[in-house]
Amino acid sequence: MTAELRDVLVLLPTRERLRLSVGVQATGRELFQQVCDLTGIREAHFFGLSVVRNNEHVFMDLEQKLGKYFSKDWKRETRGPQGGGRPGAPFVTFLGVQYYVENGRLIRDRAARHLYYRHLKERVLRSQCVHREEAYFLLAAYGLQADLGNHRWAAHTGCYFQPQAYFPQWIIAKRGSAYVLRHAPALHLEQRGLSPREAELRFIREACRLEDVPVHFFRLYKDKKEDQPTVILGLTLRGVQVFQEVNRTPQLLYDFPWPHVEKLAFLGEKFELWPHGQPAARRLVYRTGCAWRSRHLLRLLRTSHQLHLGLQQARQQLQQLEEAEEKQCYRESYVSDARDAEQDTEPAGKGDRVGAGGRPPSLCSRLSAGSRCNSFSLGFDVNPQRTGPTEPEEMSVDEPEGVAGLPAEEPPSSPSSSRSSPGTVDSGRASPQQPLAVVQVTLVSMRAPSAEATLHQILEPKAAAGHVDQHSRSLDHTHPKPAPRPAPRARALGRALDPGLRRSVNSLSPSRLQKDQLPEEFVV
Repeated sequence: MTAELRDVLVLLPTRERLRLSVGVQATGRELFQQVCDLTGIREAHFFGLSVVRNNEHVFMDLEQKLGKYFSKDWKRETRGPQGGGRPGAPFVTFLGVQYYVENGRLIRDRAARHLYYRHLKERVLRSQCVHREEAYFLLAAYGLQADLGNHRWAAHTGCYFQPQAYFPQWIIAKRGSAYVLRHAPALHLEQRGLSPREAELRFIREACRLEDVPVHFFRLYKDKKEDQPTVILGLTLRGVQVFQEVNRTPQLLYDFPWPHVEKLAFLGEKFELWPHGQPAARRLVYRTGCAWRSRHLLRLLRTSHQLHLGLQQARQQLQQLEEAEEKQCYRESYVSDARDAEQDTEPAGKGDRVGAGGRPPSLCSRLSAGSRCNSFSLGFDVNPQRTGPTEPEEMSVDEPEGVAGLPAEEPPSSPSSSRSSPGTVDSGRASPQQPLAVVQVTLVSMRAPSAEATLHQILEPKAAAGHVDQHSRSLDHTHPKPAPRPAPRARALGRALDPGLRRSVNSLSPSRLQKDQLPEEFVV
């Protein structure tokens, strides 16, 4: 006798749908494996399956049976004994990002990275950071480059994209679709030369700088007397945040990075956050509404903190490699005197290089075609990476016509010899066709191994080593040893991210949560 099957509809970040059949006793792992096989995802550590409960996404524990997350109709027979009868509606679940990372290079699988990009793209469309309006125009430029490739005047004219697919609705309402369609192509043109992969990586980097994109929000009750939740708990890349909702507008009350959190505890529907170094009287106490929801939050907080520790060394190493690659790129610099301003008003000479706006380029420095180093692609980066946590450069939104004068792509230059172009000084002799006094300076450096290759070695599973991350073990023990713990060491990425590989001693079923029971907690 064949096992009874259930139809499950899985919604993907790409807005595609998968209709699958699983057994009535199947676990979330079986369904998740089917989804990964059909989508081609080989690195699924950052994703999870979720269901909607009370307008809130609840991620499944993949080791639990699916019937725990669906309605009571899951176990009911939907067909007759001979297979007749009308089948019921499919059970709906979502494939989404469960753990956010700010650097897309930590996701090595191409299919997984593309799904991660599409998930962030949907999040950006719902973002409400009104003080970062220029960031949405930059994100739209990266998105157009990733989806459509280089801007082509023959094909990309007029309304060649839908503003609703790249901009939040509040920007379209404020600026108008005509404004977006008039100025976004110029920003798309600036990204010429970026490969779709590099454009996706830059989109991921910029999207994660928006406060309400790489975060999970959960509504909490301030006390038992409240009919509606007024407190919002945000699980971010670096820790947790607490917001107070005033006139339907969230206002930030507390921002706790993981090092500033002493302990998180749940007792039934009560949630406690203990700040580091503060007495018990200063702890924050809220209510989740039910014990089942408390257990879900505890599991997500624990595994997110475990991810933060597991990727800490890889994240630092990747940042150092990217900084080293930026320094080793071949770069051309043009140094001009004060006469440049006078030449802007004169007609262009025969040998002048004219930009898209019909005037000579005004950039003083840019990367040449030979400046690409392994994992970096050619293109004018309006927000280049820098060393240190600096703020992104602001980009003009009200007057983007100035970007029309950006220079076109240059032919490759040899590191050993620089080509002379009209208007440059070569061997102490200036070209008669261009009176501008310009000096071309060439900086040449040896190439180092790419960040991708080195990161691949860092994240390789080390099963033979058999060592255990002592620092992250505090997540699974209510009472850690008082002795000082060593710094976290690199270990297998799969073990660091897969919560199913390590079961916590504090994982208790909701039916066993009694008033006289010790709280579920983990010490950070």
